[in-house]
Amino acid sequence: MCGIVGYIGKKKAQPILLNCLGKLEYRGYDSCGIAISASGIEVHKDAVRVRVLGEALSVLDGTVGIGHTRWATHGEPSKVNAHPHCDCTGRIAVVHNGVINNFYKLREQLADEGHTLASQTDTEVIPHLIEKYYDGDFVKAVELAVREIEGSYTMIALMADESKIVAARKDSPLIIGIGDRENYIASDVPALLDYTSRVIYLEDGDIAVVSADNVDVKKDGSSVDREEHKILWSVEDAQKAGYEHFMLKEIHEQPKVIRDTLAEYISAAEPAADLTVGDGGLEDMLILACGTSYHASLVGKYIIEGLVKIPVRVELASEFNYSGQASTRSRAIVITQSGETYDALMSVKRLKEEGCQVIVITNVVGSTVSRIADQTVYTRAGPEISVAATKTFVAQLIALYWLALPYSRVDIRRLDDLVMELRQLPVKVQQVLDNEAIIADYARQLAKFENMFYMGKGINYPVALEGALKLKEISYIHAEGYAAGELKHGPFALLGSKTPVVAVVTQDNTYESVITTIKQVKARQSPLLALVGEEDETIIQLADSVITVPQIDPLFSPVVNSVVLQLLAYYVAKRRGCPIDFPRHLAKTVTVE
Repeated sequence: MCGIVGYIGKKKAQPILLNCLGKLEYRGYDSCGIAISASGIEVHKDAVRVRVLGEALSVLDGTVGIGHTRWATHGEPSKVNAHPHCDCTGRIAVVHNGVINNFYKLREQLADEGHTLASQTDTEVIPHLIEKYYDGDFVKAVELAVREIEGSYTMIALMADESKIVAARKDSPLIIGIGDRENYIASDVPALLDYTSRVIYLEDGDIAVVSADNVDVKKDGSSVDREEHKILWSVEDAQKAGYEHFMLKEIHEQPKVIRDTLAEYISAAEPAADLTVGDGGLEDMLILACGTSYHASLVGKYIIEGLVKIPVRVELASEFNYSGQASTRSRAIVITQSGETYDALMSVKRLKEEGCQVIVITNVVGSTVSRIADQTVYTRAGPEISVAATKTFVAQLIALYWLALPYSRVDIRRLDDLVMELRQLPVKVQQVLDNEAIIADYARQLAKFENMFYMGKGINYPVALEGALKLKEISYIHAEGYAAGELKHGPFALLGSKTPVVAVVTQDNTYESVITTIKQVKARQSPLLALVGEEDETIIQLADSVITVPQIDPLFSPVVNSVVLQLLAYYVAKRRGCPIDFPRHLAKTVTVE
């Protein structure tokens, strides 16, 4: 969630740190700051955007520094609560991502020992712990300090007059960027793309001692080797390329994302992942995820049950971690865009402890979850900067289709037709994008409302959930997604002329049932916008407004329908003047519980 960066080398640290922090704004934040080591440590921070902080600074000469974008967990956004935080002497500065569970106990203990803590944050205890244990050995003081911490943390510590910075990781992502007589630290790859494509991923329990010429990774007091990886994303991948917002760019990238992801799977000699268990039988499947990935998982339930003919259980990873029982006879799928989502990571660890084979679907090569899973399926969507997920959601659907198809129990003719349709998806999605102006016009009509419902049935019920999530995320309109048949069990009480309904209609076995619900909605005078296949005269006559989508097999209808709803949400938010790429209170990668 928070963004962390560090630099040590021969160049001035200030512009590098500010540039790296700017590349991490998509993660979500409410304050930011940097600390530069020159003659002592100079800290500049405030509850402002990175650009505003940079404009307020004079030139700082130090070549070693750390920086942070904060998403508040302890204490409101303010200058005093912003990172970096320092010890009593002002010679030690720390930036931190995560949650320290024993923060209150440590704070009281430090206060009793004479330390004065100024902020409301849990982070501030870290530099004071380092100060407490410092006896001339900076690295040893950090090692002793982190032993006191219970909870999750990724941190970088900086000390005046030291020619190194020290980083530690537990349950939150942290990478080292390797340069030429300079090295970088960051919480995510996009921060480093301007400077290097060579990275080392730290593991839980690692402490990295980073100088300009060397990276020494330690675990349990001993040096360990960590493999160097090559980042395949380019700088251009993480830029707007002329689009007004990253979200719009990423929506328009979806035909290419589908082609690239399919090409990856088609060119492989083996299925995307092995679904067989033991003697070859697969009795059931568990899928876990959070947020948008959870909606992809719900679509995956319909895909796998329809093709592989086995029961599928889908759960929120955050709930599964406190309930549920994984079957050791099954394989489980965990879906996480970043590969660093805290709840997803915890569920993978639990599943493996219970003896379950875990397949992970993720977008980030080398991410934590990919390193601990039994099998990893990559979506090849490239970097997604906008907080609202679009292209990664569609890429996850493609991964689920391709995961299920090799194990399909439908007849061969049906299977051939499905593969052909799947290959046509980039063209179908482009047809939706070609109707962007029409969708934008309907969005302008919806932007005046404050409450909306989305409804779908069968495989498009999760699409209704995802459409509502997109709208509430970026336009701040209260929106709820419902299974069409459930509206009459309570939500009908909220329908009326000020509560529009968006209906996702598919020509499958749910069609007549959805028509019945549409009639019931219209009887309650709610404006109704329907997504329908071309030439659907019945719905055209019933609905107030209609957006047509290309004809496609119902199994693949979630892809084209989702793209329509993404554009609808985007243009509603644009009409309302919302900060589309960086919605308030939200973070791209949720690395805390």
